[in-house]
Parts: sequence; C-alpha cells; structure tokens
Amino acid sequence: MSPNPGNFRWTICALLFFSVALNYIHRLTISNLKGPLSEQLGWSEVHYGYVAGAFSFAYAFGYLLAGRVIDRVGVKRGLTVCTLLWSAAAMAHGLCSLINTQAQFELSYPWFSLAKGGMVMLTLAMPMTAAGFAAARIVLGLAQGGNFPAAIKAVAEWFPVHERALATGIFNAGTNVGSIICPLMVVWMFKHWGWETTFYVTGAIGFAWTAAWLWLYDTPEKHRLLSASELQHIKSGETAPAGQPQRIGWISLLGYRAVWAYIIAGILAAPAWVFYQFFIPDFLTKTFGLSLTATARATSAFYVLAAFGGVIGGWLAGRLLKRGWSLNAARKVSLLACALAVVPVCLAPHAPSAWLAVLIVGIAGSAHQGWSANLFSFVSDTMPRAAISSVVGFGGFVGYFTGGIINTITGYILEKTGSYVGVFVYFSCTYLVSLLALHLLVPKIGQQPVETKNE
Repeated sequence: MSPNPGNFRWTICALLFFSVALNYIHRLTISNLKGPLSEQLGWSEVHYGYVAGAFSFAYAFGYLLAGRVIDRVGVKRGLTVCTLLWSAAAMAHGLCSLINTQAQFELSYPWFSLAKGGMVMLTLAMPMTAAGFAAARIVLGLAQGGNFPAAIKAVAEWFPVHERALATGIFNAGTNVGSIICPLMVVWMFKHWGWETTFYVTGAIGFAWTAAWLWLYDTPEKHRLLSASELQHIKSGETAPAGQPQRIGWISLLGYRAVWAYIIAGILAAPAWVFYQFFIPDFLTKTFGLSLTATARATSAFYVLAAFGGVIGGWLAGRLLKRGWSLNAARKVSLLACALAVVPVCLAPHAPSAWLAVLIVGIAGSAHQGWSANLFSFVSDTMPRAAISSVVGFGGFVGYFTGGIINTITGYILEKTGSYVGVFVYFSCTYLVSLLALHLLVPKIGQQPVETKNE
C-alpha cells in the first residue's frame, strides 16, 4: 500500500466538523441571550429551566429516532433532512417576537401524589413567549438529534479503526468552535440587530452547509473523488466476519453488553455537557457579576479550552495503538485520563476569580470532549456497522433525557438557593463511575466490531 494513499477522507471529516459547529451555534444562541430574553420577556429561572428542558427532552428522543432512521436511509439523506429541519427551527425562534409578552400559557395534567395517596391535577404555567420558545426548541432538538449518530456512522464508513478516535475528536471539536464563535457573534448581533434577527441569521446559515454536503458527500465505495489506494486504506484493519447483519432490531441491541455500557455512560456522564451548554454563561454571570460582554468572552474561553480535549483524547488512543497497546488498553486508559481530569470541577464555584473558574471548568469540558471521542469510538469498536447509529442514538437518548431532568432541576435549585455547588460536585465523579461500569460490562474490547452478547 502507498504510504500516502490520499486525504480525501479528511474533507469528509471537515464537513462533519462544520455541521457540528453549526449545530452548536443554533442550540447555544438562547443560552447566551438568557439574561436579555428573561428581562424583556418576563421569564423566571423556572421558566428558562422549562425552555432548556424542552430542548433536552426533544433532543433525547431525536437522538433515539434519528439514529434508527439513519441506519435505515443512510448518512447522506438522513443528515440532509435533519439539517434542513433544525435550521428552519432555529429561525422560528425569532417568530416568538410576535407573541404578546403578557399572554400566559397553562397546561393541567394528572400526577400521582404519594402524600395524598392518589391522582391529583398539577398545572404547568409559564408566559406564552416561553411556551413559544419551548415549541421551537422541541423541533430544534428532534432534528438536531440526528447529527451525532450520522457523524459517528460516517466516521465508521470513512476511516480505518486506528484513525476513528482522532477523526471523531476532530469533528467533535466543532462543538467547541461553534461554542466559541456563538457568544461573540450572538452578542454582537443582539446589540446591533436585536434578538429576533439574531435567530433568523444564525438559522439561515444551515441551508448553505446543506448545499455543500449534498455536493461533496457519498459513501467511500461510490465516491467519484476517492482514489482506489485511499479506499484500500479506509478498509485496512477491518476484521469483521463476513455476513454481518444488515439490520438489527432495537430489542436485539439490548442483548449486547457494550450497549448497556454505553447507555450507563450516557445516563451518568453525558448530562454534564448538557449542563455546560445551558448554564455556564449564567454560572459566570451570577457567581462573579460579569457583564454580558465579559460573560461572552469568558464563555468563549471555556470552549477554547474544551476544544483541545477531543483532539488530544482521540490522538492519545491512536498513539497508544501505534505503540503496540491493545485496543482494550488504549481505549480504557484514554477514558481514565479524561475521567480523572474532570474531578476538580467541583472546585469551580469556590474559585476566587472568574478566570480561575473558567480554567477549572474548561479543563473538565476538555476532558469531556476527549471522553466523548473515545466513547463514540467504543461503539464502532464493539458493534456491527448496521447498528452504530442506533446505538449512538440509544446513548444520546438516555444522556439528553437525563440532561433534561437535570436542567429542569437546576432551574429549581437556582430559584431556591442560587448556588451551583451541588451540580458541580455531582458531575465531578460521574465519569469514574461510568468507566467502572463500562469495564465491568466489557472487560476486553476486541478488534472485531461484533460484541459478545449476554447469555
């Protein structure tokens, strides 16, 4: 094989990088405008918690459903539809300016009360503007749920085993680049154009990316611009037995230990990133009294730090593999390094300055990205290709569903105590517990993508 088979696969990685960056610009616009929106539209902390929770719950179900659909229809068509839908939903946030700020939304629903020993009726109440934002966030979340299942499947199709964690880390760094750009861009647009136009402009960018995606993406076997030597390189290291299943049912997936390991990690560790997305700007503002512009800069600094983690974490696993480590050892040592780097995040609320807090939380965010790069690759390591998006969807569903609960609870905690201490303490230890569960369920990650089932 030629020592330089070609590099077109990295063009695909770049496309995925920009899709993730765009995804994060769309989802984080609201968190960077939380203060002005709450002031102008009359929202309380609880109301914002409802809006944030609506996205997280919808994103959870979007992950679950889109992962399954993408395994059926393929990456190209699946991600195209998802991007068009979420871009339209991002623009729809601006339409909430047409809602009367005095209008109220109320929804009564039955609930079982242990205290009263039976069913009672509870009422969910919020301003109609918050309900409008929640509706837009639901559509946004459902559509954006397809981004990562599609990206992980694309990496499995376009990269050999020893490059997958690095490629995942690189495209996953788009989360941080989008998050770095978002506060600076959004705050500038808000000051000059208002929040409505800010949502319209950021949403419209997605349609331009979709055109580039349709022009450049196809499977390696069909791609007109891919050389035969690079295709051979992409297929190198594949040890999957012939006759892999072309379709695996959802119920059947639950028979794989690797799926349960991934789900547990999703429940425990994934909600940390959900929390960072929606509450880091507010944490910095409330704890250190920063202005809107200073908060934007500090938030961007957090994501600059976090950007390095995915690439370093993916590079570390690939480096260990090249030095002769087993896939099992390389993947788990990389995960352990990331889990240990998260532990000091519990000190962030006690930092004497905003920039020290940013450093502490930024290291934790960086470790999370490295963790994610290796955990996503863990799915490719252990599962048949026909099930990769579905498994990623499972993990994303439980992670963001749990994240939705935590976001909502965080709103109540802030309303009652005004303190972030408990949330940071919780997330400081969840990664180590996740890794322990993964190791117990999958003692040895093998080279083949088919994982041994539970008997």
